[in-house]
Amino acid sequence: MTLMSSQRRRIAAGALLAAATMVVTTACGGDNGGSGDKGKGGAPGFNAGVNKVANASTKKGGELKFIGSQEADNWDPQRGYYGFVWDFQRYYTRQLVTFKSEPGAASTELVPDLATDAGKVSEDGLTYTFTLKDGVTWQDGKPITSKDIKYGIERIWAQDVISGGPIYLQQTLDPKGEYKGPYKDTSADKLGLKAIETPDDKTIIFKLPVANGDFLQMLAMPAASPVRQDKDTKAKYGLNVFSSGPYKWESYTPNKSMKLVRNDKWDAKTDTVRKALPDKISVTFTTNADDMDNRLVEGEYDLDINATGVGASARQKVLQQHKGNVDNPQTGFIRYAVFPQTVIPNIECRKAIIYAADSKSLQTARGGPQAGGDIASNMLPPAIKGADPKADPYGKLGGAPDLAKAKEALKNCGKPNGFKTTIAVRNNKKIEIATAESLQQSLKAVGIDAQIDQFDGAQTSGIIGSPKVVKEKGYGIIIMGWGADFPTGQGFLQPLVDGRFILQSGNNNFSELNDKAVNGLFDQALKETDPVKAGELYKQINTKVSEAAVYLPFTHEKNIIWRSSRLTNVYTADAYNGRYDYASLGVVK
Repeated sequence: MTLMSSQRRRIAAGALLAAATMVVTTACGGDNGGSGDKGKGGAPGFNAGVNKVANASTKKGGELKFIGSQEADNWDPQRGYYGFVWDFQRYYTRQLVTFKSEPGAASTELVPDLATDAGKVSEDGLTYTFTLKDGVTWQDGKPITSKDIKYGIERIWAQDVISGGPIYLQQTLDPKGEYKGPYKDTSADKLGLKAIETPDDKTIIFKLPVANGDFLQMLAMPAASPVRQDKDTKAKYGLNVFSSGPYKWESYTPNKSMKLVRNDKWDAKTDTVRKALPDKISVTFTTNADDMDNRLVEGEYDLDINATGVGASARQKVLQQHKGNVDNPQTGFIRYAVFPQTVIPNIECRKAIIYAADSKSLQTARGGPQAGGDIASNMLPPAIKGADPKADPYGKLGGAPDLAKAKEALKNCGKPNGFKTTIAVRNNKKIEIATAESLQQSLKAVGIDAQIDQFDGAQTSGIIGSPKVVKEKGYGIIIMGWGADFPTGQGFLQPLVDGRFILQSGNNNFSELNDKAVNGLFDQALKETDPVKAGELYKQINTKVSEAAVYLPFTHEKNIIWRSSRLTNVYTADAYNGRYDYASLGVVK
């Protein structure tokens, strides 16, 4: 989830300013609850929404107002990959199963959504059968059928037309790539994928060629949402998605605004997950992140939809004067640099970058321990089985660069005086720009001349997501972050390092690592039903990724998140990598 995606997903003055801010932030921060602000202006207190519900309420009405500095990569359920997009999509999409609306770890439990139960699984783990609930409808009142779900999933195969989203279901149901997608489908009903059967409108059967212990998790992703054929506008579908959820689109102007209103055909009796409290939900996009923070503090908006935290400029004011409106959760994201091998093919050159990087400076650029997170030394988050946060093959946890080893690596790669390369970073995230500047400064010490190139974050899929564009632009270093698509080694690592996940557009395996040993370990792990044994295999994969020197992890992310005093039912959910569960939010107390 670029990541989010992540992710999903900037400090112009650079590392020195960030360092000063970190000192102030740490002094003002702490985890003591900020009792002096508790209740002030209706705010429930510092960390009141972390793993518990702040301002619990079931009252309906009002307009929930989001603001953000980062547009969606795409609002199309089969294309979006940013973490906040998946969270927001629960307003207008539904799946067979979805995540439970509970704070913290309880949110990772899967519960029935469009289906009557979590499915019947055959003893060999190859066949999953679901029955749809009665009364589930589209926004025009027509029933949602099993064929709508099949068609929506089939759209994933049309990567040439609607690139960008996760491809787990494609890899799991059709690993040989035999199906060509609905737009090239020669069957009369455009439902030619053999791995999914729809014997009637209420029944859908998945037949896997090889068992996969995370298959239900894949069906909970927005990519498994139904799409109705007569409403599919292909590449333009993300401009006006036809709703199967409690809200429908009223208006959308890309990069400016979006408004959702109640879907009067949605029946709450069929949906035990979404609370649908606000009457309206609006989103405003701005390119000025500092202005966004100010407008949040002034009460003009309720929440930053991107949920990447308050920026450095507002952080001191927020923590000193409005601490009761702040949560400081640990997210499931790792922030990192990744090195495309097509641009820096020599492993010793990549090792030189890793050794030369100043981890403490990078942590500071990201906001310090409180606003940025703990220093990361490898590519598995602590909450994933197989993770070992102390595994430190390049000595990054000490915080200081190892210039001697960096220079030795440069000699080994045949460039003892350094080399030139380019750092790619999103232009609307000050914290990422600050990170790039910090890295640039560190690399100068060993003669590596890294120029920074900023790109439009909303164009991620077609820029850094295109190996061809990456090579043309000479992006040797890409600044990015990633949270698990679902909480296993498969859900975190596979899109990043499995060579079979390399795509020509919408790619997330930016390093283009395609190692037979790594791919083979994934095959073993996917078949393993014991999560502990699977975790041991993901640990081995993580070790091999470190050995390949294609990633420089920065931090296990923490954020300082603003919530308005009028926001109700606010809680962080592990299912959304520590972000708030948007589907439960209200604004009327």
